[in-house]
Amino acid sequence: MRLGLFGGTFDPVHNGHIAIASRIRDRLHLDQVWFLPAGQPWMRRSEPISERIHRRTMVELIIRNDSGFALCDVELNRPGDTYTVETLEQLYPTRPGDDWFFIVGSDAAAGFARWKQPARILELATLVVAARPGYHLVDVDALADAVPGARMRVVVVEPALVDVSASHIRQMVGEGASIAGLVPQEVAEYIEAHGLYKSKTRSE
Repeated sequence: MRLGLFGGTFDPVHNGHIAIASRIRDRLHLDQVWFLPAGQPWMRRSEPISERIHRRTMVELIIRNDSGFALCDVELNRPGDTYTVETLEQLYPTRPGDDWFFIVGSDAAAGFARWKQPARILELATLVVAARPGYHLVDVDALADAVPGARMRVVVVEPALVDVSASHIRQMVGEGASIAGLVPQEVAEYIEAHGLYKSKTRSE
């Protein structure tokens, strides 16, 4: 199988995430895209993140009616900082013969050379960069100079035409603004039911 791993905090998961996952699944002919909510991303130690159960449940809500999507909870179940290379090392032996594609936004990919063992990540998976509106495309040649093997193991996919960010959604909820059209209805209802982003509900 050709499996995509879509990493992120998904705080909250929104229509932009779904559009990216759908576009990459179709463009690269993936059998499934697994949403991979981060436990505690090492690059965001100083930022508050909603509790793992909330982020997991919101992803479950959006994948339940699409067999092309699945949840991968290995990072949610891992204590401490989470690193992509450790996740791939854990998953790779469980699916011998499968091809892995690790999906990230262009903003995150810009710092890929500083990730833990980036060359090993590229041995285990093809890095798929989802270009985001408003961000420069990743310079694959420059990345290849910093990370051996990058030129053959990085794919850049043009952006889906959905320009929305989780931080903006959190801000809107905090201000009492409607987020209709930015997240699936079931996610909006979950956010409202649990009072997310309105008070101190974001902690790890």
